[in-house]
Amino acid sequence: MITLLVGSCAGLAVWVWLGPSVPVVRLAHLTREARPGFSWPALLKVRRSRKGSARAWRGGTVELCQAIVAELAAGRTPGEALSRAIGSIEGPPEIVGALRPVARVARDGGDVAAALIDAAPPVGGEGLRRLASCWAVGVSVGGGLAPLVERVGGALRDMENHRQEISAQLAGPRATARLLAGLPVLGLLMAAGLGMQPLPFLFTTLPGIGCLVVGLLLNAAGLRWTDRMVRKAEDGVR
Repeated sequence: MITLLVGSCAGLAVWVWLGPSVPVVRLAHLTREARPGFSWPALLKVRRSRKGSARAWRGGTVELCQAIVAELAAGRTPGEALSRAIGSIEGPPEIVGALRPVARVARDGGDVAAALIDAAPPVGGEGLRRLASCWAVGVSVGGGLAPLVERVGGALRDMENHRQEISAQLAGPRATARLLAGLPVLGLLMAAGLGMQPLPFLFTTLPGIGCLVVGLLLNAAGLRWTDRMVRKAEDGVR
C-alpha cells in the first residue's frame, strides 16, 4: 500500500511537470492530432514541435513580405506580386502548401485578406494576420501597398529578433530551475554517504512518506511554474 501511494505521487509529480497545458491540448485537436489511436507521447510531440513551427511561420512571413515588396517594385499588380512571392518562398512543405490557396485566390482576384487569415495558424500566424489587415487597407484606399507591406515585414523582423534575444536570456533561468530541482537528489546521496539512511526513512515511515510526497509535489510545481513563466515571457512578444 505504501509503495503504491509513493508511486502514485511520483507519477503525479512527473505529470505536473511533463503534462501538456490546455493550449497545447487545444492545438492538438485543431491540428487533428487527437484522433483514434491518440496517445500522450503524440501530444508531447506536438508540444515540442509547436515552438519550431511558430518560428518557421514567422520567418516565412518575413520572407513573404520582402518578396511582395520586390515584386511590387518590379511593376507587378498586387495579386500577381503576392502569387509570385508565394511561389518564391523556400520553407517547410506545410507552410508552402498552406499558402498555395492564397496564391490561387490572388491570381483569381478574390478576397486575399480573408485567404491570408484562413491560412494563418493559431500559433505563429500573427504576421499573416497583420499582412491581411495591411492588404485590406491597401486595396480599399488604393495604392501605397508596397510601403505598408515593407513596414509590416520590418516590424515582424524586429519582433522576431527581439523574441530570439529574450529566449536566449531565459535559457539561464530555465537551466537554474532544473538544477535546483535536482539538488534534493544530491542531498539524498550526501546523506546516504554520511550513514544517515534517508531512503528507509522516506519509504518506510509515515513522516518520511509525507515528506517525500510533499517534496515531489512542490518540486514538480516549482518546475511547472518556472516553465509557464518562461513560456509566457516568450509568447508575450507580439
